[in-house]
Amino acid sequence: MQNYTVQTSGVCAKTISFSIGGGKLSGVKFHGGCPGNTAAISKLVEGADAQKIAQILKGNDCGGRGTSCADQLARGIEQALAKSNP
Repeated sequence: MQNYTVQTSGVCAKTISFSIGGGKLSGVKFHGGCPGNTAAISKLVEGADAQKIAQILKGNDCGGRGTSCADQLARGIEQALAKSNP
């Protein structure tokens, strides 16, 4: 299991931490952001295929910002997967 922390940009959450093991996400935690929404995202993605979650969440927009906490998670997952599979 590899642990990651993503520094976000353009969203309320300051960082997002998560683990990937065997291609599955676990322990997703948003540090900041809308507590109800970020807690729901964390519960929904627990144990899910990391690549599939990145595809689903990528491009999700929050109020015209061009990104969102979910999009930032997707970007972080993609970066993590790229590092683990160069």
